[in-house]
Amino acid sequence: MVSTEAATKLEHSPTLNTIRMVEETLKNMDESVITVAELKRLLPRKVNHNKLKTILQYLEESNKIYVGMRGITWTYNPNPAFQEAIRSGYEI
Repeated sequence: MVSTEAATKLEHSPTLNTIRMVEETLKNMDESVITVAELKRLLPRKVNHNKLKTILQYLEESNKIYVGMRGITWTYNPNPAFQEAIRSGYEI
């Protein structure tokens, strides 16, 4: 049986479509750094602020973005050579 706290958390979790929408917007942004307010304006659909915070936390934990004092920066680079350099510790 699921506790009411867990059920409430699941009810308010962002959908995969919403996560992908935020991810694609960040990946394709023109600027190198963007604020949360600017991100909200760029999104094709409105996203609840708490859900957006959850998505940003997930993307930061998965090393796709960096959230700093000036805003959000897309950091993910799927290039195999780049990923191997990181794994092996070589300087690029």
